[in-house]
Amino acid sequence: MPLSERIGSQLKRAEQALSGAKNAALRPSGLTAPQYAALFFLGESPGMSAAALARACAVTPPTMNTVLRNLQERGLIERTPHEWHRNILETRLTAEGEAALADADARAVRVERSLAAAFTEEERATLAELLGRCVDVLEAVRTDGA
Repeated sequence: MPLSERIGSQLKRAEQALSGAKNAALRPSGLTAPQYAALFFLGESPGMSAAALARACAVTPPTMNTVLRNLQERGLIERTPHEWHRNILETRLTAEGEAALADADARAVRVERSLAAAFTEEERATLAELLGRCVDVLEAVRTDGA
């Protein structure tokens, strides 16, 4: 099968291009893409555990622990024991973390808006539907073990 017909390769190229653009946009904020993602999800759901954050950010638990340690050392997050489950640490943004997130998110949103501007509203809807179908097929293949 020629490379031009391999949808997986095209998806990977698009993902790498998006990741590269976001990393470049985030660089002035002093955050990596995984750090930004962690702050973003914590902004949406304060108190998430490291395990939940790892799942949300699509990274391994050891990677998330490194991300969280770095964010905590920079004073962007605080981690406290859960009220009932003392072996679970809840993670929340500090005021400095909220400011860092606001700066980084504005930068990431510019990348997303630039990408969205390349398509009409109808094309964006179609692309989202097609990508959703890709996810459904690939998750079914993974589940089936094919």
